[in-house]
Amino acid sequence: MKVVIFDMDGTLLDSKKDITISVNYVRKVNYNLEPLSEDFVVEAINMPVRNLPKLFYNTETYEQSDRELFEVHYEKQCIVSPYLYEGVLETLQELLACGIKISVATNAPTQFARRILTHLAVAHMFDVIIGASTQTIPKPDPQMLNEILDYYKFDRALHKAWMVGDNSKDMLSAQNAGIESMFATWGFSKNGEHEKLIHMPKEILDIVL
Repeated sequence: MKVVIFDMDGTLLDSKKDITISVNYVRKVNYNLEPLSEDFVVEAINMPVRNLPKLFYNTETYEQSDRELFEVHYEKQCIVSPYLYEGVLETLQELLACGIKISVATNAPTQFARRILTHLAVAHMFDVIIGASTQTIPKPDPQMLNEILDYYKFDRALHKAWMVGDNSKDMLSAQNAGIESMFATWGFSKNGEHEKLIHMPKEILDIVL
């Protein structure tokens, strides 16, 4: 058995426009702050170490009112303009056709992950979609990946698994879970540093098959 676990934002799909719009909505409504650029928001999200409340809202910690307002706004906004990266759909179809198991592990809240992937008509292709929740420790902790591997009754002596992602947290989560990884440069992080860089989704097929 072979398993490929995908990150979502910046790996499977581009969601930066909608994320930025919702962040800027909270900035405007709660703080009357000027809007941030998409590039700034994406760079902030992908920083290995960062304080997002400070970067986005100039607060030391996430205020509950900011979190709630973002989630209410993003619930509608998240399906306005996301799109699958070129070659992703065909790669997913080919992996399934070859009997490869595929799942998603994202630090985005599970409700948004399912909503976006359903909107883009690919949610049904994944066996497991795990996102952030009160019970889930985000990447780089290996919890999400281990839950997916447990679902497949993964045997390290017999099976192979890969994590495909676009930032250091994805790579570290794979390392912490004891599986291989690939760094996708077509999404939010064009200049990744990793031993296995891939520049187009179809390169996943060459590695896995």
